[in-house]
Amino acid sequence: MTPIVILYVLFVFRLKMENPQDIFSSNGGCVRDIVIEKYLVESKESASHVQLACSMQHCAFPLDGNELCIWNTEDPSHQLLILRGHHQPITAMAFGNKVNPLLICSASLDYVIMWNLDECRKKVLQGLVPRGTVMGSLLGKVLCLQLSPDDQVVAVCAGNKILTLDIETQAVLAKLQGHLGPVTAVEFCPWQAGIIISVSEDRGFKVWDHCTGSLIYSSSVLSAYPLLSLFIDAGSRQLVTGCADGQLWIFSLMDGHHYRRVARVDLRKKTETFFTRRVKSGLYSQPEESWLPSTSALGKGEQVGVTFPILRLAPCDLSRVPHSACGCLSSENTQCLWIGSSVGLFVFNPANLEVEAALYYKDFHSLSIPLAGSCALRSRFADGKALCLLASLFGGKIAALEVDPAALVVAQQCPRVEQGLSVPASSCVLPTSPLYLGIAKEKSTKAASEQQRAKRNIMKDQFLVFHSKIKSSGYASAPHLTMFSPKTNIKSEGKGPSRHRSSCTWEAYAVDCTVPAKPGPRVTAAPARTRVCCIQYSGDGQWLACGLANRLCLVFDASLTGTPAVFSGHDGAVNTVCWSHDQRWLLSTAQDRTLRVWSARRTELALLLGKDMFSKPIQSAQFYYIDAFILLSSGPEFQLLKYHIDTCKDEIKRYKQRSKSKLVCRLSLTDAGDVTCLSAVNDFYSHIVLTAGRNRTVEVFDLNAGCSAAVIAEAHSRPVHQICQNKGSSFTTQQPQAYNLFLTTAIGDGMRLWDLRTLRCERHFEGHPNRSYPCGIAFSPCGRFVACGAEDRHAYMYEMGSSMFSHRLAGHTDIVTAVAFNPSAPQLTTATLDGKLQLFLAE
Repeated sequence: MTPIVILYVLFVFRLKMENPQDIFSSNGGCVRDIVIEKYLVESKESASHVQLACSMQHCAFPLDGNELCIWNTEDPSHQLLILRGHHQPITAMAFGNKVNPLLICSASLDYVIMWNLDECRKKVLQGLVPRGTVMGSLLGKVLCLQLSPDDQVVAVCAGNKILTLDIETQAVLAKLQGHLGPVTAVEFCPWQAGIIISVSEDRGFKVWDHCTGSLIYSSSVLSAYPLLSLFIDAGSRQLVTGCADGQLWIFSLMDGHHYRRVARVDLRKKTETFFTRRVKSGLYSQPEESWLPSTSALGKGEQVGVTFPILRLAPCDLSRVPHSACGCLSSENTQCLWIGSSVGLFVFNPANLEVEAALYYKDFHSLSIPLAGSCALRSRFADGKALCLLASLFGGKIAALEVDPAALVVAQQCPRVEQGLSVPASSCVLPTSPLYLGIAKEKSTKAASEQQRAKRNIMKDQFLVFHSKIKSSGYASAPHLTMFSPKTNIKSEGKGPSRHRSSCTWEAYAVDCTVPAKPGPRVTAAPARTRVCCIQYSGDGQWLACGLANRLCLVFDASLTGTPAVFSGHDGAVNTVCWSHDQRWLLSTAQDRTLRVWSARRTELALLLGKDMFSKPIQSAQFYYIDAFILLSSGPEFQLLKYHIDTCKDEIKRYKQRSKSKLVCRLSLTDAGDVTCLSAVNDFYSHIVLTAGRNRTVEVFDLNAGCSAAVIAEAHSRPVHQICQNKGSSFTTQQPQAYNLFLTTAIGDGMRLWDLRTLRCERHFEGHPNRSYPCGIAFSPCGRFVACGAEDRHAYMYEMGSSMFSHRLAGHTDIVTAVAFNPSAPQLTTATLDGKLQLFLAE
């Protein structure tokens, strides 16, 4: 073996402290502490497109082409260890995963060499010339190196093949061939020994078993651009890969998911949305300020062709972000990703698929490299800061940066919501509140209505004849003999004409129940493939109401057995059905611009709000404030109505509607756009109303104050068509803070889970196909699961802690348009576009 000369020298280079301009609007953090350029060195040859390496305390980069330079970040003397042995320019390097001994592997066209840094330093201190170990020679151009978690095997990506080499014996364990282009990145699976995953310029990824040398899975072509980076998240069992056009692809590695795609993310668009939300929230005064030249130029179309090549992916821990400083991150969403790009560094949250922070190199004028060609990242556990090594895209500059992710996130996050928004009412109703006016009017009219009822009773209690005594008809006298003896020991089965069962057994909902995935009864709601627009269970879980496109409302038994009750009267497709809290009334709206309240017992119309009251169709309507109000949206506003339903039955004037309603208040969206949907809690007192508009925003209204409380800009890439709150049920109890969670969904953008307290998206569910038709969503009563419809004739179930679906419910014959959980039992009902209802039961 050719001796490899190792030279330990004191390399004098430039120490450069960061002194950036005040480009961030700080929320209590110090801008000076966000990023510091620790060191800068200039090489004779460019290190662009070379795989750089970072460990907890060391950085490795090529110097002057064929010299391997190691810098110890903890060494105050700034000494460099320069290893000479390669005769050709170094193209890749990688550190081992163990601290003792610390290994580093370097590769060029001539050699692949393994170095033991501890032995190298000892021999240098002894005045000896230490030697490295040549793992292979003349293997070709190596673009990537990766050591196994136990530092026993090294994967060498040479051209379009992958060689796995035993570090101890230097033997070739396997030669993996199958890629059609140069392999750009490779990773060992942390929880499956022998499995490695690789990406290539052929725009696909492959899964290998390097112990047997066999190919396990090969993906299709993902993009029009080469894949450059790869990361395996052991916590969520997901694969993340980035390509040259700034696209992130996320796949599930869970057993049984067959490498199903979870999401595709455009980094540039996500970054634009990130800054747009902060401009609209008031964190920055103007979008065209000089602190953000990159995004402002993109917004004006000056850099339409600019992409963000994703050069490197690395884990980022945001657990050190102070919650009191910004209140922005929940404890579940602190595990993020560093994305190293040619234009900057980004903190990406894989749970909600959002950018948490962005740092552009050229926004810090004192940074020496505005455009990077190579990048290496590593987070330190001791202080939570990240070490970033950059090589200039043009020239030979190589810089080491120290980035504080906590300070970066705090400086760029939206200010904390000061109103203390909460779905459960935390204060009394104010005298100026619309809710107070409605309740006060109800109390004042109670006495008058009781007096009128007493007068009517007095008029009715008059003799019908002039005689004080009349001959009995015999019905009042006792019978002469017993004709029959009624059986009094018969147990009631609850089957009667009454739609309200007061004798039903109330049992607690099983919180630890399994997912309702077992197919049950299926019924056809209407013939001729009539679309089911909406479904909802009653509060006691005994009845299921559904609205059809043929202008009818049907009420089924919860078991989908028997003949349904029919409510007819609408002249358009029924788009909303809603039960009252006491299950006595059923509300429905349709495209005919009418709202009807039905008696659930007698299937009769009790209240009608006609076309003259609304200029546009009613998009959403429901009972509100424990049946005290009716809440509805029409056009650019939503209305709060106080209503009274007269239960007195007058056979002579039954054509005359005695029930009435009165407008309490109407509120419009901030930008006067049309309201697409709204949601509020009716099971308990709440002052919060959630609305969504055509402009892709979600606006929160506080009816105790009678005004808008917050606006979430760019909630989805398309208008939200449904808002679903975690309302729980009367059969189960959740933590008080769980009621502040709500879901939104939009066509082509999946579902998003929001927290009202922080107005942040906590999780993004995007594993179900929904590209053209609005499919429904629902919370389970226990708050553990989320269900949604999809266009592939399946319903999908998600667990709250995972962005990947847990169950895929088959058996449907068309698009699943609506889903609903039974509040009293672990049951799920789905509705399809061809008019069928399917019940799913727990295993």
